[in-house]
Amino acid sequence: MLKVDAHLHVFTKASREFPREISDRMPAERDESVEKLMTSMDSHGIDQAVLVQIGGTNIPEHAYLLDCLKRYPGKFRGIGLIPPDCDAPEDHMDKLADGTGIIGFRLNHIGGPSDPFAPIDIRKFENYRVWKHAAKKDYVLWVYLRARDAHLLGYMADAFPQVRTVINHLGVCPGEGRFSWDELGRPQCEIPAYPPAYHTTHRLGRYENISMLLSGHYAFSREDYPYRDFASWHQSLMRTYGSHRLMWATDFPWILENPGYGPLTKIINELTPDISADQLDDIMGSSARRILRFPDLPK
Repeated sequence: MLKVDAHLHVFTKASREFPREISDRMPAERDESVEKLMTSMDSHGIDQAVLVQIGGTNIPEHAYLLDCLKRYPGKFRGIGLIPPDCDAPEDHMDKLADGTGIIGFRLNHIGGPSDPFAPIDIRKFENYRVWKHAAKKDYVLWVYLRARDAHLLGYMADAFPQVRTVINHLGVCPGEGRFSWDELGRPQCEIPAYPPAYHTTHRLGRYENISMLLSGHYAFSREDYPYRDFASWHQSLMRTYGSHRLMWATDFPWILENPGYGPLTKIINELTPDISADQLDDIMGSSARRILRFPDLPK
């Protein structure tokens, strides 16, 4: 079985060759290179991975992601970003995905009414054109849902059942003003003990085109690794989605200092100790390889 880390980020020092956004968490000199990632992967028997763009939404800011995909063909799949004010998202998507290894695009909102009782016309959703084009071109949509419009995803899944949709980070939907960074430079999302996303996330399990990333525990848990307060959440996702629609991921590089890459390769066993060998194979790689159509690696 080939193992796949299904969601992580790489970036290098900001330069003319590799421009990117600069922030307190990603200063210009910070380097979390693909080679650094591959050292961790090789040390723990991880064969392939999904590189999710970070550091800017414009095409020039994707330069490092595109370079990684070009230098290591077959090793990685790429997920791009779309500028929020993009007048022609279809052109942007096609330029980034044209033979590059970018297979889809990440969204953090759907753009419809936050009121669940409001009249629904998906053609008026901000990201309707993105969804329509993804259906036409067979792009994956990588969705980090926010609480304000998580209830709208079902409408898009109904309208576009052919679009492979991947819900990020356990389907926990952050609320407004609940995001911060901890002292280790890791994203943190404050959620109540009973996440309001519970019912929305589990209702979405009825759509066969929707799958789920088991990742990002550190950002939501109130405990240290192995985040046992999320054991029951894992188990309920297993019942709802089945192992064939669950994918394990680390969210590198935010996890390097705590808990470390190695421990996260064992988190599925820690939180679902009764899992079967076939289910574990699905979550640790088979589901991602099938859903994201990873190629076989050369022998």
